[in-house]
Amino acid sequence: MTQQIVPETVFQTRVRNPALGGENPFEWKTITGKDIFAGKRVVLFALPGAFTPACSESHLPGYERHFDDFIAAGIDTIVCLAVNDAFVMHQWAKSLGIRNVFMLPDGNGDFTRLMGMLVDRSTQGLGMRSWRYSMLVDDGRIEKIFAEAGLRDNPAGVPVKVSGAETMLAYLQNS
Repeated sequence: MTQQIVPETVFQTRVRNPALGGENPFEWKTITGKDIFAGKRVVLFALPGAFTPACSESHLPGYERHFDDFIAAGIDTIVCLAVNDAFVMHQWAKSLGIRNVFMLPDGNGDFTRLMGMLVDRSTQGLGMRSWRYSMLVDDGRIEKIFAEAGLRDNPAGVPVKVSGAETMLAYLQNS
């Protein structure tokens, strides 16, 4: 079986530049999928949105809590992706005290669309969002995906059952 390659996408992020000074010392930085995945073992998990209940209470905090375990299992980077903009992703991470997980804004949903994981959540006023999943990527090749069951538009909710940190960590420790 041929492994799927992560789609090449451009992400608009914000990075701290102390030389700017002031209360908002951030500037725009464009990064690509190659910047994130090339030559690295990466765990990326995607979720419906910043500040939403399951995402804030278990999904993101679980990966942050197990960060050292992932590093010990040979992971270089843990990435949290959501169809939110860079400002929202930054404030969400700040509100939860996230220090280790890289927050990746897919503001236009381009990466999510190319992954086949973009779903309509407009019945809840959320617009287009990512389906909840996690994946292990080795040098740009998708080794394993754990997607929540029932991929579809406008679900009532998408609980964290197989895409959480514990499932991915168990996979890494037993492979």
